Amino acid sequence: MFSVIVVPDGSRGPDSQLRLEPGATLRFGRTDIRPSGDGPYLTIGHAGVSRSAGEITATATFWTLTNRSRRQTYVVENPEGAGEHIKIGPGRVDAPVPFEFSRVVLPAGNDLVGFDVWAPRHDYLENSEGTGGEPTALPFPLDRGKRYFLVLAALCEPRLRGEPHAPLPTVEQVVERLKPVWPAVNRTTVQWNIDYLAVKLRLKPPPESAPSAPGGGTRLNGKKESLVSLALRFDLVREDQLGVVEGKPR
Repeated sequence: MFSVIVVPDGSRGPDSQLRLEPGATLRFGRTDIRPSGDGPYLTIGHAGVSRSAGEITATATFWTLTNRSRRQTYVVENPEGAGEHIKIGPGRVDAPVPFEFSRVVLPAGNDLVGFDVWAPRHDYLENSEGTGGEPTALPFPLDRGKRYFLVLAALCEPRLRGEPHAPLPTVEQVVERLKPVWPAVNRTTVQWNIDYLAVKLRLKPPPESAPSAPGGGTRLNGKKESLVSLALRFDLVREDQLGVVEGKPR
């Protein structure tokens, strides 16, 4: 089972993403020259990027970054962390990255280039205070402080408000619902979080033959329906948690 997903810039779907199982390594750089002759490789076609720039190694719930550059410091940003980031200096080996979502930024001449890394297997424990035993890992590990939970709550809200057969909100309706608590939200970020939730909750991909119409199409609607069905069936979102879409304390 994969634990880390690397999303190159310009990625248009799962086929262009790179999935790493625990222990697997992905090298990246300007040219596709593999030192060992095998293994996955991410080519970043910019003259300012080193030929062999670095590598990522996946573990069960996080990943490490090795900076093979002799001069450049790399930055790993947490897109949800209000500026939170870590610096990986030249030559640093296996620096651990704790973020569930990351943006690896490489200085390249006068430009900044990079790629995204997802670590969807971030696990969370049930509250086992007073039991005296080992805590139990949740089967569907969701961080209710993340924006993806806002999106999931907004999708589930109509049916949790007492309308079990209500149509699911459109992406545009989710955007409008979340703007008061997430001013920067837009159609693209909502769709991105829906795609990420499908990965994190390990939904089966829709049939390749499913048509995709402008504005979401059958494929996105099927993904939303599957997410809401799973969330309601296993109480991943409860009615008493819907305050998050209104900015109330979690």
